Amino acid sequence: MTRSPAPAPFWETTALQDMTTSQWESLCDGCGRCCLHKLRDEDTDEIHCTSVACRLLDVSTCRCTDYAHRHRKVQDCITLTPEMVAGLDWLPPDCAYRRLSEGRSLPAWHPLLTGRAETVIEAGASAAGRCVSERKAGNLEDYVVTWPGEPAQPVTGHQRPAVRRVSTRKS
Repeated sequence: MTRSPAPAPFWETTALQDMTTSQWESLCDGCGRCCLHKLRDEDTDEIHCTSVACRLLDVSTCRCTDYAHRHRKVQDCITLTPEMVAGLDWLPPDCAYRRLSEGRSLPAWHPLLTGRAETVIEAGASAAGRCVSERKAGNLEDYVVTWPGEPAQPVTGHQRPAVRRVSTRKS
């Protein structure tokens, strides 16, 4: 007796706009990089990422501490929709929403593929331990970094970048 091949996973067969709420939510890998503040240059329209997280983001786990009520507490919190994903230039390059909207597959470390949430951290995709809450940060300009806008790079414990303030002021 021959077995039928396993059906393709929903993210390979279902358009973003046709996904159920549960399917849509499961695409989020929990990296927390979309919850980091970004600065847009008024002259060039260039995005500058920071290591400063929304006040509701738990910086050690990269989980929202009040996901259900986040819009009441953070007025500019965005709920991603399939219609808006393609127009957002600040989503991380390996974000599942962005990748699928561009016709690419999920990154190999995505929890839907691995079955383990820890692979996001192991792959270097998570902001966990690499960001600071806006409640503790000073000027956002002092926390400009590049890694949130770059593809994930695996890091080891001794390579993990510490959150540090970067002075942008000239002496």
